[in-house]
Amino acid sequence: MIHPVARSGTPALPAVLIVLTILIVAVEAVLQAADHGWIGTLRWRSLAYQYGAFWPGLLDNWVPNFTGQPVAMFVTYAFLHSGFDHLAGNAVVLWTLGRLVCNRAGQRGFAVIYAVSALVGAVFFATLSPGTTPMIGASGALFGLAGAATGWLWLDRSTVRAGAAQVAGLILALAVLNVALWWWQDGMLAWETHLGGFIAGFGLASRIGHPSRAPQVRQTPE
Repeated sequence: MIHPVARSGTPALPAVLIVLTILIVAVEAVLQAADHGWIGTLRWRSLAYQYGAFWPGLLDNWVPNFTGQPVAMFVTYAFLHSGFDHLAGNAVVLWTLGRLVCNRAGQRGFAVIYAVSALVGAVFFATLSPGTTPMIGASGALFGLAGAATGWLWLDRSTVRAGAAQVAGLILALAVLNVALWWWQDGMLAWETHLGGFIAGFGLASRIGHPSRAPQVRQTPE
């Protein structure tokens, strides 16, 4: 008998995660090489941030570096990191939550949740951030994966014995984590992006990977 929620044939190492990891690692590897003077110039990281980071001012009256930058930055910011530590932390979370989401929603579902969460996270940052400080990092999309996992836990509460208190506890833990990171980083944490990504992922959980929307599977008698 096949469980109606399970996605048969999901690879042990989902290709979408491999490709995404290669992309974000490659970008940071090039910038690290430039930082150490092995290739290019020491200005490469600064230029990458100037052209690829999310700059709230570009939605106001700032002059973009190239046509389309105010739109492209909603995507490009998620492929930039502040250094190896930032990248490594996000990569661990990506593979931890990414495989869970792929197993539940499939690789296409993962891609939709990841992309939409990154976009919504940027919208929240542009709306709630009080200043013009730029923003980089994939954590908005990663909080979207956490939001989807939390949403599924809520939707499955009747079968996995998870109650509202457990879901609320998970959300509270994520909130405490954000406060701790905000304090640790002296306020340089884009919590607005995290919030937007989480809300997007939580909302998508009811449409992607939910049992009621899974394809019907013919079962053989046991």
